[in-house]
Amino acid sequence: MPKETKAKRKTAPKSEKGTRSKVKRDPKAPKRALSAYMFFSQDWRERIKAENPDAGFGEVGKLLGAKWKELDEEEKKPYVEQAARDKERAEEEKTAYDNKQKNGAASGGSGEEAEEDEE
Repeated sequence: MPKETKAKRKTAPKSEKGTRSKVKRDPKAPKRALSAYMFFSQDWRERIKAENPDAGFGEVGKLLGAKWKELDEEEKKPYVEQAARDKERAEEEKTAYDNKQKNGAASGGSGEEAEEDEE
């Protein structure tokens, strides 16, 4: 009788470049602006889910995309205007955040550390 042997599992060779690590972001950093499509999606997601209760997340996304493509420019206009306002908000917040970061770095650290030292 042949002897039973366990097959050894081969591991994939490790790449020279390594894995891509996620960049740690400041939780206090301003949020990015949303696109017109994202505002549309927020507005319509519940309606699409109500009309298609058995649709999964991916299917709802496809239906939203199809609905967005069907809209004419006049129907998209409120979402485009909302996105423009959000873009202005994001740019203002980013400028303020960047200025705060520069001022904090110039004083030898972040603004929080300077405040803690004063106490």
